[in-house]
Amino acid sequence: MEITWYGLSCFRLTERGLATVVTDPYDSQVAGYEPLKLRADIVTVSHDAPGHAYVSGVKGTSHVITGPGEFEIGGVFITGIQTNGAGKRAPDEPRNTLYVFDYEGVTVAHLGDLRRVPSQTEIEALGTVHVALVPVGGGGGLISAKAAEVISLIEPGYVIPMHYGTPASLIKLAPLTKFLKEMGLDKVETLPSLKVTKSSVPEETRVVALEYQH
Repeated sequence: MEITWYGLSCFRLTERGLATVVTDPYDSQVAGYEPLKLRADIVTVSHDAPGHAYVSGVKGTSHVITGPGEFEIGGVFITGIQTNGAGKRAPDEPRNTLYVFDYEGVTVAHLGDLRRVPSQTEIEALGTVHVALVPVGGGGGLISAKAAEVISLIEPGYVIPMHYGTPASLIKLAPLTKFLKEMGLDKVETLPSLKVTKSSVPEETRVVALEYQH
């Protein structure tokens, strides 16, 4: 399968013969970046905000998922897990749904606008995660130090940072370098997209930064 980043928390997940997913499409007037020109079968929304829920920016969509549950669409298994805003623990916290996508055994977790380190129960609900798409720049999502902590709990094969400051972003977020420092990395591998098969997932967690596609 192939993962491509379009800025902020918006990715496209594709695999031949299976449904295409776009996560957290943004309104470019709010987020910066260029207007989205994407097509997808499925759109997932982590929370209701213009930088994450601009569903009309994606063409051809037959399914929109905006909350927790289990779904099977076009050969892709999707599990939505609510994290923030979970009752007594944080009643004022905005609701967030993180999603795990299973593409024929390759699992990708999109953590949405996760604000706190998940509980052990929430981590276990994710199952094995091959690729974690992790907010690292604050601004409602995880700050760098908490992002590093979440990664150590999930233990994914790949980490793709998202929701951080770039020259194109209008939303004030910390830069990627701050997160890399927390992870003890001087530099990071940068790719136009990440192609993943079950056999290509590394044993040790590897951070890969994707180039913003437009």
